[in-house]
Amino acid sequence: MSDKLDKTDLKILRLLQENSKITNLDLSKKIGLSPAPTLERVKKLENTGVIQSYHAKVDSTKIGLNVKTFVLVSLAWQKENALDNFISKVNRIDEITECYIITGDADFLLKIVTKDIATYEQLLFKTLSQIEEIERLRTLMTLSKVKKAKVLPFDYENVEEA
Repeated sequence: MSDKLDKTDLKILRLLQENSKITNLDLSKKIGLSPAPTLERVKKLENTGVIQSYHAKVDSTKIGLNVKTFVLVSLAWQKENALDNFISKVNRIDEITECYIITGDADFLLKIVTKDIATYEQLLFKTLSQIEEIERLRTLMTLSKVKKAKVLPFDYENVEEA
């Protein structure tokens, strides 16, 4: 974003992260602006890519997706185009909901969601292990989620004005 975010922009971001269904009227009251400039600010945040999307956060267990795993992936870098080929293949696997390039002992971290361990095992043996760019996989099985933050950890109140 070319313009710096001011305190009002940051208030908008915090409030929309807490409740993306808030009406423009309620949002404008909470930030102390009239509805028209509030809407302009929200549109600017959307158009500049600060706000990327609005979506429903679905509880995966309520729809039968009970197993969440993180998988550390090490690539066989000696293979030509290993990085691009791996990323392309990962993007076609629906159960992989997030993929990060990381530092350390592995090259990637995958977040995988499946209905049960048997389904994860099938994905591991029939899909992931067949990706030739992979040298090693290490699964980390989650037991429970102990923290779920809705708002990004940013100091929304103490921003220097430009």
